[in-house]
Amino acid sequence: MRVPQAVYRLQFNQDFDFRQAEGMVGYLKELGVSDIYASPIFKARAGSSHGYDVVDLNTINPELGGEQAFDSLIGKVKENGLFWIQDVISNHMAYDRQNLMLMNVLENGRSSKYAGFFDIEWDHLYENLKGQLLAPFLGKFYAECLKDGEIKLVREGERITLNYFEHKFPLNKNSYSRFFPDTETAIARYNSNPDLMDELLKEQFFRISFWKVACEEINYRRFFNINDLISLSVEDEHVFNETHELIKRLVAEKKFDGLRVDHIDGLYDPKTYLERLRQFSKSAYIVVEKILAAQESLPSEWPVQGTTGYDFLNHLNGVFCRTDRQKEFARIYYRFTGLTVSFDDLNAYKKRQVIGKHMAGDIDNLAHMIKRMAGGDRYGRDITLYGLRRALVEVMVYFPVYRTYINSEQFSESDKSYLKAAFDKAREKSPGLSYELDFIEKFFFINGFSEKLTEEEKKNALRFMMRFQQFTGPLMAKGFEDSVLYAYNKLISLNEVGGDPSRFGVKAKEFHEFNKKRARQFKHSLNETATHDTKRGEDVRARINVLSEMPKEWKNNLKAWSRLNKAKKKNVNGRHMPDENDEYFIYQTLLGSMPFDQVITRDYRDRIKAYMIKAVREAKRHTAWIKPDIEYEDACLAFIDRLFEEQFLDKFLPFQKKIAFYGIYNSLSQALIKMTAPGVPGFYQGAELWDLNLVDPDNRRPVDFESRKRLLKEIKESQIKDLLATKEDGRVKMFLIWRVLAVRNAMPDLFASGGYRPLRAEGKHKDRVVAFARQRGDQKAVVIAPRFLTGVLGEAGFSWQDTVLKLPGDWPRKWRNAITGQDIDDTLIDKVLKDFPAALLVS
Repeated sequence: MRVPQAVYRLQFNQDFDFRQAEGMVGYLKELGVSDIYASPIFKARAGSSHGYDVVDLNTINPELGGEQAFDSLIGKVKENGLFWIQDVISNHMAYDRQNLMLMNVLENGRSSKYAGFFDIEWDHLYENLKGQLLAPFLGKFYAECLKDGEIKLVREGERITLNYFEHKFPLNKNSYSRFFPDTETAIARYNSNPDLMDELLKEQFFRISFWKVACEEINYRRFFNINDLISLSVEDEHVFNETHELIKRLVAEKKFDGLRVDHIDGLYDPKTYLERLRQFSKSAYIVVEKILAAQESLPSEWPVQGTTGYDFLNHLNGVFCRTDRQKEFARIYYRFTGLTVSFDDLNAYKKRQVIGKHMAGDIDNLAHMIKRMAGGDRYGRDITLYGLRRALVEVMVYFPVYRTYINSEQFSESDKSYLKAAFDKAREKSPGLSYELDFIEKFFFINGFSEKLTEEEKKNALRFMMRFQQFTGPLMAKGFEDSVLYAYNKLISLNEVGGDPSRFGVKAKEFHEFNKKRARQFKHSLNETATHDTKRGEDVRARINVLSEMPKEWKNNLKAWSRLNKAKKKNVNGRHMPDENDEYFIYQTLLGSMPFDQVITRDYRDRIKAYMIKAVREAKRHTAWIKPDIEYEDACLAFIDRLFEEQFLDKFLPFQKKIAFYGIYNSLSQALIKMTAPGVPGFYQGAELWDLNLVDPDNRRPVDFESRKRLLKEIKESQIKDLLATKEDGRVKMFLIWRVLAVRNAMPDLFASGGYRPLRAEGKHKDRVVAFARQRGDQKAVVIAPRFLTGVLGEAGFSWQDTVLKLPGDWPRKWRNAITGQDIDDTLIDKVLKDFPAALLVS
């Protein structure tokens, strides 16, 4: 199997298609990239900005140019010696009129040949959901929509569809007899008579409803809690084969050299899915989008090369945070905001909030599953459905990881430990539910009474466990990622997908242990520092991490800014808008994202305001997507507008400039480590220059690739001192990437399979260096990446004094710095970093 040397993520949409990408191939080759890492290119809903709302998995998206344009692009890719890694969607499709398979199901019900393709419970316990797929897209209650004439019949040729604004549903063919002989007259009669329309809708294979119904009653599985993304049943081998025909063909034609599996945790049986995928992709490079907790490991039996790199991202990011400042930062945060809730309690509260407002129907379905089994067991006969629901909520709230991977063949020790931790915590917090929790736990640890169960009962118990596993991940994603990470703002550089803000950074020793483990287990996993899903750009995080080095300055500035800006807030009955927690968030965001020239353009102002609305809605404290508090949101926007006035900027910009200055050095060290640590470095589009983006859709804005082509040519002719003198323009970052990728391409085996050895420094600033070596046979490379530089800067510049890197006694004394091209015979840090603020030494 070929292992990529470096991958570059491209986000395709109607504004960046295959033709435009074709013009980028030569540039990426020149930069040192080996693989294009493509967002989904399958036919998506018209106008899709990201491609994850797919409507046909076996067609190349015509909005991107279709298969002919794709073949032309692949030809260019191969001509340049590059390869292609494709993001594949296996879990869901768009619930949309353009999804012809699903429309066939809506038209024919269970008799449709595609009825089994989608994860639908046709025999739901609730009568109003039996035999009809819920279609929760109405903007208000069903009866009101009928009364207001918003639900209409429309004739399209020989077909009649039910339309609700942009939504379109095909009628049950048996309903057509209602419209003969005079179809147009009959349609008009139904459109003007709510009673007739109601009768017609009762005989359809779908039940159109208010969108909020799906939060509490639902008979299909969604992608997370998104109503218009319906999940597929790819655990069925026939469904798998039918939905993977195009992927299989393009792998066989060697157009797809690698696959990135989206949302692996949403699948019923991830291991079986990956084994089937591997059967037709034997030599492909495969990674999975899997978010791992700090001490969690990817299942070793999965036939993949690793993850998409969130585990690496958070370990790398954390090593630039001063772990010894945790208590001081906690005091600053809690005193400024007035918050009293702990991180753990906030996490539990937000998960409960998401269950109550978005996933109650899913939990209800799980409770019904176990209730049916409980009725036949004397220990469960008196347990009520209400009690089971409450107990399931508690287990899911305290689940410590995204999910477990129990199936008919496996129940690992790690899965047992995660389950036990969840049940133990649930019992501790809700002792009144101990009986219900004990009963549910038996279904997971089934050996305790397996002899009492029939084969059918064992089958049902396993189905319950595997179904349960499909919902802990979405709850973690929505309750933690999309709620807690916007509500707990102690240091928001730590608030990242797969991160844990309660852990204030990562010690160097822990980072080295992570890399050593990775070199042993999944050495070809992706090393990412930014993706289309990260909460903020890699260089925004690098800046904000600098705050951990200067808590006193941060505290003093907070006080000064807060006093100055108090009058800029709206005050309603003593309630400040925005509150201090959101104010704290705004200041960090501005410090991290401000352009280097500190010019406040209308575009930047609008980006910050749009981001702030998203942030406060995700936090779900004062406003939310379901029920926005427009007064609070408008107050936040007005506050931001007033922050950009001269009075505040005069106080703010000097400190922001200082943070940005040190952030540059964090960014360069971060990039160097990413490219040299065990794993395959990944680059998000545009991030070869400074990445000051915020969360999507901000990070999906068009990238100026033409300027990047020009700059790459410039840096090859530039002096390093000139690049450093103008480091704010980002060329120095591109230069570093270009130089280090050249080394990776020249010494591929060293970085693909070489060992990892932590190195230590001695002297006054020994803890301000992250250093390690890679070795394979006679090939050796030494990486020296500075951090915590606020304590190293003197009047004459950075002064490392007596700090020296210690190398093994039998290692060479002469090295070449691959970044500067200079020969090195002394590992005194001042000398090694004399011409560039990070070093890659090769023997």
